Amino acid sequence: MDDLRFRLADDADLAAVVRLRDDAARWMLAHGVTGQWQPGELGEDHFRRILESGEVWLAEAADRVVGAWELWWEDEDAWGRQPPTAGYVHRLMVDRGSVPPGTGRELLLIAERRVAEAGRPLVRLDCLATNTRLLAYYLDAGYRVVGRKEGKPQPGGTPKSFTLLEKSVRHGWR
Repeated sequence: MDDLRFRLADDADLAAVVRLRDDAARWMLAHGVTGQWQPGELGEDHFRRILESGEVWLAEAADRVVGAWELWWEDEDAWGRQPPTAGYVHRLMVDRGSVPPGTGRELLLIAERRVAEAGRPLVRLDCLATNTRLLAYYLDAGYRVVGRKEGKPQPGGTPKSFTLLEKSVRHGWR
């Protein structure tokens, strides 16, 4: 999208982020992706907590939120204690009804750039171990599988198993 702009979210954006996530969850369910996200699972309180300890980024077009992701600077639940060498991308999402194919990849590249600019050489993320479609998406984006986390706690839900992935971003943006 030529008119795509990126910015950090604030409290005034929380309702739009919740709507975007719920819409993404409904899309997943409609397309046979079960067990990943459920509508109504995360509310404004979740994203407000992320704003306090990490970053929530928005993608906007025509003054409307069309994408978002969370960027954390640590993720002990999935990765254990780690040195400060990575940024952790969570809840990458787009409004599939208003953005062209490839927009999610563009958001992921911006997240990777942000991590590299922060001086961290790795981007890490995880996906539900049974979500082969999402795993293929991240592998195609240059990520590699580095492990698996069994029984990872979930906001308001039952612990699940996740595939852990990472990508080096040390080169290209410094």
